[in-house]
Amino acid sequence: METWPGTAYPLGATFDGSGTNFALFSEAAQRVELCLIDEDGGETRVEVRESSAYIWHCYLPLVQPGQRYGYRVHGTYNPVAGNRANPSKLLLDPYAKATTEAIDWDPSLFSYDFDDPDSPNDEDSASHMMLGVVINPFFDWTGDRSLRTPYSESFIYEAHVKGVTKLQQSVPETQRGTYAGLAHPSVIDHLQKLGVTAIELMPVHQFVNDGTLVEQGLNNYWGYNTIGFFAPHNAYSSTGDLGQQVQEFKGMVRSLHAAGIEVILDVVYNHTAEGNHMGPTLSFKGIDNEAYYRLMDDDKRYYMDYTGTGNTLNVRHPHVLQLIMDSLRYWVIEMHVDGFRFDLASALARDLYDVDKLSTFFELVQQDPIVSQVKLIAEPWDVGPGGYQVGNFPSQWSEWNGKYRDTVRDFWRGEPSTLGEFASRVAGSADLYEHSGRRPMASINFVTAHDGFTIADLVSYNEKHNDANGEDSKDGESHNRSWNSGVEGPSGDPKIRGLRARQTRNFIATLLLSQGVPMLLHGDELGRTQLGNNNTYAQDSELTWVHWDEADLPLIEFTAAVSRLRREHPTFRRSRFFDGRPGKRVAGESLPDIVWLNTDGEPMASQDWDESLARTVAKFLNGNGIRERDVRGQDVTDDNFLLLFNADAEDVEFTLPPDEYAPAWEIVVDTAGAGADSIPRPAGAIQTVAGRSLVVLRAYHEPEVVPDHSVAASLAGATGLITLPGHS
Repeated sequence: METWPGTAYPLGATFDGSGTNFALFSEAAQRVELCLIDEDGGETRVEVRESSAYIWHCYLPLVQPGQRYGYRVHGTYNPVAGNRANPSKLLLDPYAKATTEAIDWDPSLFSYDFDDPDSPNDEDSASHMMLGVVINPFFDWTGDRSLRTPYSESFIYEAHVKGVTKLQQSVPETQRGTYAGLAHPSVIDHLQKLGVTAIELMPVHQFVNDGTLVEQGLNNYWGYNTIGFFAPHNAYSSTGDLGQQVQEFKGMVRSLHAAGIEVILDVVYNHTAEGNHMGPTLSFKGIDNEAYYRLMDDDKRYYMDYTGTGNTLNVRHPHVLQLIMDSLRYWVIEMHVDGFRFDLASALARDLYDVDKLSTFFELVQQDPIVSQVKLIAEPWDVGPGGYQVGNFPSQWSEWNGKYRDTVRDFWRGEPSTLGEFASRVAGSADLYEHSGRRPMASINFVTAHDGFTIADLVSYNEKHNDANGEDSKDGESHNRSWNSGVEGPSGDPKIRGLRARQTRNFIATLLLSQGVPMLLHGDELGRTQLGNNNTYAQDSELTWVHWDEADLPLIEFTAAVSRLRREHPTFRRSRFFDGRPGKRVAGESLPDIVWLNTDGEPMASQDWDESLARTVAKFLNGNGIRERDVRGQDVTDDNFLLLFNADAEDVEFTLPPDEYAPAWEIVVDTAGAGADSIPRPAGAIQTVAGRSLVVLRAYHEPEVVPDHSVAASLAGATGLITLPGHS
């Protein structure tokens, strides 16, 4: 094999149109072999002789796209000192842009002897490993552009590539469960109907199916077990051809962009699939264990674990930071994605042991001209001490607002002493984000996500039912803040079913009409159930896939209608926090931008908030108090709105506020099922709000009479005859 020196940058396998440059970081290596694997599994080993600042590199002029490859790293094997080099293990390139096959959990994948863990295992792992694939980076992006949808106009849909499309009958069978399936017009049409502006994909970086799950006949469905931070997961490809998952992923992004939908990736840079000291040696462990992982100080055989998965990436090391930043830039520049949601993001902020929002990782992100310009969303917690950091991330970040989820759930299930915090959450959570100079869009509001109940289960189960996971239901969250509406699980009682439908509408309407960025879990708008399983990480089955043929069609229409209301009215998606200052004069009075009212139509007093059993409140939104300007520099104004929340079991009568708020009101949303009602209700009138429901009213405007200047209308008014001369 003809070999040239090549270059140390870029890392990974880079095809330049003629041949391929290979570059691998390893400070621990004493010798590195590049292994080229043919279709029959035959291996050609190429000695990598060049090393520049611990980057081992070479250029092979004959290697073309489609070539499968891996590495063997020679060095010291001494786990107590943190060294795990073992050349009998074929290793995946951390920068591989595509992968083929999957690991099969053969004992040869482990660098130690099962019978004697202190002794190395010299069995060759090549025939049991997944391999890197050299790709052709060219793709025709003609016409594609970065959408850069403002947060204030965003509506995020959390989705699983396979789960959304596997049972979608309109998608060709060969494309179901794949990137191509997600780009199918039937799926895109549904997203557009809902008004979705961004789809947040659960992990699509190449991940590994856990050995413990394989033994039980289960699969890693969620994908939070990354091994390749540059490669799209190969099982989501519809073709299975070498490297084609890259082209298919790009095609999906291009199609979604054409439909006005951004692509956000859920990324897992906090740990890898290699697990703890008893895990396999697939890549990072064998390349440079001490550089890539956080190890215990007193015995480097063991790993620090802030993630609950066995290991934590060492973001204090410059080459690990480079790996993460290179990966992020690659997905933006080459794959055209629009943002990232960082799993267990607190783990990335740990400087030594404490969470530090000024850690090196966040400094690098902030100064990066590419990564800093896309959507950055943190899951602001990990499993380590002090890991719950909602509200504490840097100013350019948004966060999954777990406090919003908990409070909204508590309010609608009727928990006492929740009214004050509920008001704060639906108003944008200024208490969490304003102090750091952030705006309401820092709050990614959600009621449900992949981890936990769906909305249908949230209103149908008090307890988790995770028997299918094989862990005696000991897994998953036990405190779900759910309420089964009176019966655990499915019910044929019309009253129970009606109450559950109303509660579902309450959650969706509250979510979409709160300040901040709404995020809806895929299938919640269809009434999707997981039969009470709140931890479906291992359920790659019909339990988790979306059953399109069982969709609740009225619920889809309701969700689309409320989404449209949000989209058309900027008062529901303000880019600044409420400040209580008066807006422009309305009906002769100057009103604050927001007013909280009691059932008598009067501003809430402190004792109203302090009442532990209070479950009702009205929110007035002043459409003339937005105090923002559009792209043309014009003041943004809107209609006045009144939202009446009743989480009590009984019907409640609200007195509509005095006419300075609005002379009359019309109903635009009623989650009790009555629907919109344009009949004007005068100021001071009594509005009954059914138990456990939400009514949204808009200031009433007399219908505008538009003169009809059509020819037909003109002829209808003609009463005489006119005689015209010829040729006229």
